[in-house]
Amino acid sequence: MSDTEIGAYEAKTHLSRYLKRLARGERIVLCLRNVPIAEIRPLPAPETKPRPIGLAKGRFSVPPSFFQPLPDDVVRMFEGRSS
Repeated sequence: MSDTEIGAYEAKTHLSRYLKRLARGERIVLCLRNVPIAEIRPLPAPETKPRPIGLAKGRFSVPPSFFQPLPDDVVRMFEGRSS
């Protein structure tokens, strides 16, 4: 699919039209006074299959201290209190 070159005013005026073209995989080049200055391109499709459980098994361990209560001063900071 070929690139489409458009000016900033055209992009702003017809944004929804160009978003549809991007969704179909087209690349759009934004121009300022007929000089290309930026490129808009579609993002890769998101992963559709679920991630398997246990990918990091055996790579790290959680120490017992992780499950201990936080110190009072840290709890106050999370609550937005300074003292």
